[in-house]
Amino acid sequence: MKHSRQISTAQWKALKNQLAGDLYWDDGVKILYATDASVYRQKPLAVAFPKSKEDIISLIRFANRHHISMIPRAAGTSLAGQCVGQGIVVDISFYLNAIIEINEEEKWVIVQPGVIRDQLNHILAPKGLFFPPITATANRAMMGGMVGNNSCGTNSIVYGSTREHVISLETILSDGSITTFKKTTPSEFKAKVQLPTMEGQLYRHIRDLLTPIDTRREILDHFPKSSIHRRNTGYALDYLLQSKVFDTNYSEDFNFCKLLCGSEGTLAFITEIKVALSPLPDPEEVVVALHFSSIHESMLATQVAMRHHPSACELMDKIILDCTKENITYSRNRTFIKGDPKAVLLIEFRGRSIQEAESKAQTLIRDIQNADLGYHYPILHAPETKGVWALRSAGLGLLANIPGDEKAVACIEDTAVAVENLPDYIQEFQQLMTTFGQQSVYYAHAGAGEIHLRPILNLKQETDRQLFYDISLASANLVKKYNGSLSGEHGDGRVRAPFIELMVGQKNYALFRSIKSTWDPNGIFNPGKIVDAPPMNESLRYEVDQKNFDIDTLTDFSHQGGILRLTEKCNGSGDCRKLPLSGGTMCPSYQATRNERDATRGRANTLREFLTRSTKANRFNHKEIKESMDLCLSCKGCTSECPSNIDMAGLKAEFLFQYYKSNGIPLRARLFAHVNTLNRLGSIAPALYNFVLQNTVLSTGFKRLIGIAPERSFPLLAKQSLRKWYRSYPQSDPSIYPNGSVTLFCDEFTNYNDTSVGIATIKLLNALGYHVGMIDHA
Repeated sequence: MKHSRQISTAQWKALKNQLAGDLYWDDGVKILYATDASVYRQKPLAVAFPKSKEDIISLIRFANRHHISMIPRAAGTSLAGQCVGQGIVVDISFYLNAIIEINEEEKWVIVQPGVIRDQLNHILAPKGLFFPPITATANRAMMGGMVGNNSCGTNSIVYGSTREHVISLETILSDGSITTFKKTTPSEFKAKVQLPTMEGQLYRHIRDLLTPIDTRREILDHFPKSSIHRRNTGYALDYLLQSKVFDTNYSEDFNFCKLLCGSEGTLAFITEIKVALSPLPDPEEVVVALHFSSIHESMLATQVAMRHHPSACELMDKIILDCTKENITYSRNRTFIKGDPKAVLLIEFRGRSIQEAESKAQTLIRDIQNADLGYHYPILHAPETKGVWALRSAGLGLLANIPGDEKAVACIEDTAVAVENLPDYIQEFQQLMTTFGQQSVYYAHAGAGEIHLRPILNLKQETDRQLFYDISLASANLVKKYNGSLSGEHGDGRVRAPFIELMVGQKNYALFRSIKSTWDPNGIFNPGKIVDAPPMNESLRYEVDQKNFDIDTLTDFSHQGGILRLTEKCNGSGDCRKLPLSGGTMCPSYQATRNERDATRGRANTLREFLTRSTKANRFNHKEIKESMDLCLSCKGCTSECPSNIDMAGLKAEFLFQYYKSNGIPLRARLFAHVNTLNRLGSIAPALYNFVLQNTVLSTGFKRLIGIAPERSFPLLAKQSLRKWYRSYPQSDPSIYPNGSVTLFCDEFTNYNDTSVGIATIKLLNALGYHVGMIDHA
């Protein structure tokens, strides 16, 4: 659509006043939402956080009136650029995250689109139910995004895609009307056609569009093979044909939800989602980690494995496995690796007992060995399997650990073919990549015929940006040869949309455009995705021939290639947005605020933006970076848990040093830096010191002076420091302690504030048979 963009501050303020939620149009927030987990970057006009359906209706009316677009966004982990655009980004994660109703007896749940998949299943588990599709991003992926992309995941060979589980969708159409789509019998369909509303227009249009025999034949002839259950190329018209309305050979009712699943927010805005639930799978699991000396060998083994009906069949190649070696957390999960395999297949079997699951695994191993495939066949059990699947799920983030500017780029990473075609397809793909002088990364859902394939490119160079397009085009032609799907689960977005006409043919592409214009005549819903997309190698995150600025830093970042390359390692996978129920540390400030600005990803994006685009002599001298860094606790959780190894604590320390060079060191920072000295002076008269800190008038004025929230209380001093207590504490001769001696590190807070904890620790260690020493330190 053609954007007017002439929106004044007064108009933004007027819109903000209409909303119960929030609206921001400052640069700091727009930078946070200019990228997602894709290679694209487009700064939006504004970012909205709606609280209600009325808010969304107000946004739709505003978008129609001002000829701008709305880009729905959940966790922002889309790989094809679905969440990037120049209109209003509408973040549903902050407020629209309620579980509305759970029906245990009928096995369904109604949720708002911002509900996180793992959060939902955590609540359902005690009821013996779960929502099956499990994406690699399940601990932060939201139901709205899963519907928008028609997500699948590791267990799709058993449970299919999100589309198979959606019962109904409450939506707001482009005219602002609230409409619920669900199963519609032929008689109900006829009644819908008669409605004088936009809903009626949609039913009339789809009836007229799909009734002609030639049109249906064109769809069936040129869409991906129906045996490929992971097929998300374009709009799902082939699924709509599988209903009694268009073919009496089918027993299923018509349901527009099949079209909306995978539509990437281009047709309507989803406000409520009703999905079918499944009983929890068999409780016992084992994983067979098959090791191979070549990718081709692993593809042949996949065909053998699928005859055994596993619950998951996933691939990791050598490039990803090598990336795990440098990550603190994920290096611990690779203990099952033997030698230096070119590929590892992870085959999961479940059973009511561990013996049942193991029996299935042993049968598979015998068949694999009889086929003379593989060289190592360990069977892994819980709890080790949890680490194995964490290793597989981290694949996207781990790829950012490839050193330098060349990265594994998401452009052909979502192709799916029939499993019987998989070895030939991959072999031909390898030959294709050789012609481009490329080595690809291979991982993910082998059992579903979908391998995430990634060329390694430097998108800062014009030559590789052209390769980005050329490889994508060549891959599309190869997928078409095998009647496969260009998108299996990640969606078309911007990266694959330019090739959809090639994949489905000119006539079917015209059907897609007709659907888009009927549902969204003014083009306000996420334009440029699926149809009428701009060139896929424009609006990239990096500028052409972008220079790696020689930034003089106090910290040595040479191991990461400099501070800019360290920030660029964040590829947007969003692992830092996981909630506490997922375990781990990262990222505590995000878990408290649920604000993108306070996630490791948000901080990295903000810092990268100004390091590459700032015109100031001191590129760090921006309040937007300071606001983003402010709540970073420097806990170093990201250093170990971020698969891309983003060290935000180190980045924050460097930023503060650089920022203070231009702005001076604030009084608060100076006081905190010398807290040990202040406590030592205060300990001369701790009662007086504590009185000052506890006095309402004195402490309130002091907090205001140094910028501390008035609700916070100051830590009080103990009557006696730990060191002073220790000097008078009688310990027996060290030689009489049966377990020897230990040394206690006495930090400044334990010494002056938490002295009772230090005392208790020393007495406990004595009781356990240890003599306790204490050293002096600076």
